[in-house]
Amino acid sequence: MDSLSIADGATVVARTVANRNELLTKHSDDFPIKPGYPFVGNGIGVTSKGKTVAHDFSKTDHVEDRPFFVPIGKDGVTAALQKLDKQLQQTGRNNLLSKKSPVSWIGREVPPGNIGLINHGGLPKLLTRPGRYPGFPIRNWWARRWCGTQGLSDTAIEFKGLTVVQVSQNQAAVVSDPQNHIFVIKNSGFVAYAVEGTYDVLAIVDQTHLSTSIKDTVTGAVLGWTYEVKMRSRVGAGRDQEYVVALFLNIPANNCAILQRGDDLELLPAGQHYITNPNVTLRGLYTLGENQLEMPTKDIFTRDQVPVGLRIYLKWQLVEPLKLTTHGYSTPYDALRDKTQSILTQIVAHLDYSSMVKQRSLGPDNLDDGTDPSSAFLDALRTRAMDEMHEAALEYGIVLKDLAVIDRQFKGEIASTMDKLTTRALEAQVEAANVDRENSNKVKQEEGALAVARIKAQARNTQADSEAYGVIAAARAEAERTKIEALAQAEAIRLTAKADAEAIRIKATADAEVVDQFAREMEMRRVEVSRIQAFGNKAIFVPSDGPGSQMGGAMAMGMAAAMGNGARK
Repeated sequence: MDSLSIADGATVVARTVANRNELLTKHSDDFPIKPGYPFVGNGIGVTSKGKTVAHDFSKTDHVEDRPFFVPIGKDGVTAALQKLDKQLQQTGRNNLLSKKSPVSWIGREVPPGNIGLINHGGLPKLLTRPGRYPGFPIRNWWARRWCGTQGLSDTAIEFKGLTVVQVSQNQAAVVSDPQNHIFVIKNSGFVAYAVEGTYDVLAIVDQTHLSTSIKDTVTGAVLGWTYEVKMRSRVGAGRDQEYVVALFLNIPANNCAILQRGDDLELLPAGQHYITNPNVTLRGLYTLGENQLEMPTKDIFTRDQVPVGLRIYLKWQLVEPLKLTTHGYSTPYDALRDKTQSILTQIVAHLDYSSMVKQRSLGPDNLDDGTDPSSAFLDALRTRAMDEMHEAALEYGIVLKDLAVIDRQFKGEIASTMDKLTTRALEAQVEAANVDRENSNKVKQEEGALAVARIKAQARNTQADSEAYGVIAAARAEAERTKIEALAQAEAIRLTAKADAEAIRIKATADAEVVDQFAREMEMRRVEVSRIQAFGNKAIFVPSDGPGSQMGGAMAMGMAAAMGNGARK
């Protein structure tokens, strides 16, 4: 298989690989398809057995093989109608296009871009040229009836067995042919005339805005959108029933769908698709991105018959949906849940209650050196659970990226009793820890108080040293001041005495230089006057030496006796 051409204009390539890193790659029509890979898409599928098969639910081939069926090409609707008219004339049937020519002054008006519809005895007649058309001749007026105009660009035109369908890039027309065979027209159109039966346009579908969204029942993520086209059929006794004749799919990026046809499963990647083959059914929609979920397990019994319920965290990515669907699982969660329950049951059944009671979670922060009693549980989960879960998930096309036990709950009377004992032990540990914490706080408080006292003592010592230094400095300053004052006073006295002595010497020198007897006598008289002024006029001056000294002593004794007598009175 060197190349393939997909009729609906959407070519999608998927390469399936055996390892867990399978990639789904989409290719548009602008890129050639490389040979050598299995192809998946609207028209090509890969079965669950690895075979490459061709779909027929999305192909538009054989539609041209219907009689009086002309696709609309680049020339437009008018050229297709002309081609259909030639086919009818070649088979001896009435022509489809009217031979009337337009006039400009009277009659029915056909605007540009429209066609005129005429009922000619139950057969369609079309006026394709714009203008006015006068009334018909009298010989056949009773067989013709004007039925109005219709736009050439209208999506669907149905008139007396004639069907015209034109859909845009985002539309898809679901059509039923006269044999009730369903086909889909995309990005094109057709004109057809049904000689027996009718062409019925069942629906015009907007492929990018489908009505029904499909969500993952576990994670709640939107997997895609679907729309069912139904056909009403009359079944016996005039009863009408509806049947699904086409299913449209809009699969977002990084998602896919699994289709089933008989025993074969086919993978349909992201894009816009439709299914019309009744032998093909939609098995399910899947996401190829990462998913994460918290999952509770059923009760598991430990080796000492204590029931325990685990709550685990799973993170996975589906890379091969065909493997998952082949094993009969509708979601990756279902496969992981069953396998996780089985593996955890085997692991917990070989562990004691005591090895699980302390540990609640599994993760990189819980690595230990093997001395913890819970290390057996951790080691088992880190080694056996992860390895076995990873290998088991690969069998289902799933890559398990993370597994963690985030909680566990023991049940039963034994678990209740052990929980009480464990609770008491934990309470004792908490109390001991609280006591240690209080003692530590008190020690820290005392250390803080001691540090504060030490700082205060240092402050006082510093203040006392400062005060003593101030006193010493003041005493030194006072002593220095006294010394300076004493020196200054002694110097002043010395200077004064020196000045006095100098004055006396000068005066004595001056007196000695006086040679006049009268002047000397006058000076002695002035000294006498000064002495009397100093001691009073009643003072008696007695010489203290010489002959008059005895008379002075007698006079002093007499004065003392007089004073003592006066005191007794």
